[in-house]
Amino acid sequence: MTSLAAGEPTRSVARGWVVALSLVNIGVWSGFFGPIQVLLALQAEALSPDHKEAALALVTGTGAAVSMVLNPLWGAFSDRTTLRMGRRLPWVLGGLVTGVLALLLLSRAGNVATMVLCWGLVQASLNAMLAALTAAVPDQVPVRERGTVGGFVAIAQTLGVIVGAGLAAATGSITAGYVAVAATLVVLSLPYCLTSRDVAIDAAPPFHAGRFLRSFWVSPTRHPDFAWAWLTRFLINLGNAIVLLYLLYYVSDAVGLGAAAAANTVFGLTAAYGVCTVGTALVSGIWSDRVGRRKVFVSGSGVVMAVALVLLALSPTLATAWVAAVILGIGFGAYTAVDFALITQVLPSDDDRAKDLGVINIANTLPQVLAPVVAAAVLTLLGRGYPTLYLFGAAVTLLGAALVSRIRSVP
Repeated sequence: MTSLAAGEPTRSVARGWVVALSLVNIGVWSGFFGPIQVLLALQAEALSPDHKEAALALVTGTGAAVSMVLNPLWGAFSDRTTLRMGRRLPWVLGGLVTGVLALLLLSRAGNVATMVLCWGLVQASLNAMLAALTAAVPDQVPVRERGTVGGFVAIAQTLGVIVGAGLAAATGSITAGYVAVAATLVVLSLPYCLTSRDVAIDAAPPFHAGRFLRSFWVSPTRHPDFAWAWLTRFLINLGNAIVLLYLLYYVSDAVGLGAAAAANTVFGLTAAYGVCTVGTALVSGIWSDRVGRRKVFVSGSGVVMAVALVLLALSPTLATAWVAAVILGIGFGAYTAVDFALITQVLPSDDDRAKDLGVINIANTLPQVLAPVVAAAVLTLLGRGYPTLYLFGAAVTLLGAALVSRIRSVP
């Protein structure tokens, strides 16, 4: 074991480790997006049919707030964990056990308040896993391979969304959907838990509560590239969150499909988007590693995603939705793979990787909290329904893509 983080890794990672990491990520993202894409919306409609939008916003917004707070906190604790099995694996195992129990409890929720509590527990548990898994990449993968590994992680995330949404749509009931998602999480997590090759440390710095809390503030003046990376990810994720949060209702209300047909269509759109994401993520990651550049891939993919949102806004038809899903998948695959590699190269400290990546994760989760509020404000002030909302999402995404150029230390 080492006393602190061992700096930047230099040895290439084994293929088996990458496969195991990919599988556990599929499980975790299934746990997130089976509920988010289908189950929570159906459950909110069943429990509060006259206020389904507000109920769904309350549940998902609360869950996102839990994620925003706990992901960096779990990451900071994992940075300081000194167990012999490693500093990341204990958090993967703990999150797995509590996450499965939380999903099963959520399947039995009988009112919106219980949904809020159970989904918050799911988010708390799965974010413990996610914080540890994300930090394992800069712990063990050299910089020259992070675009490629980021591509595999992006593929795993996409497959997780597809698997989760597919299980939710195919099982035929809300309860069965949650059980299927929980079982998938267990099965896909086992290979990583058994073969993680986690990095262990002998000792952590003395704990001081004030210093610990202050460490979550990363000064933009001292670490400007980290700040710009955070802001660009926040803006691009805000644009996507506004769109994805209301996708089921967009298909049912704007496109005009019934509730049952809309759920199946969302799964189909997700699958098409996922296939395109898989097709571009690994190619972009490998290409980025070979040319040694990150920013051009991130900015270009943001522009591609904005084009898809403009299409959804201007032509709310089923045919356009399919075309937009393909374009969005192409852009998101490249973005996810290469932006992840970029972020690992602007982290302020090797000793606080999980905590700093957790701070970056706020840029993923805060948009989910703000999306319902922003969407309501846009619809109230500008009106004209989903087209206006999706055009706003496109504008925010383009702004995020443009600001990537402000990052100086990464080509």
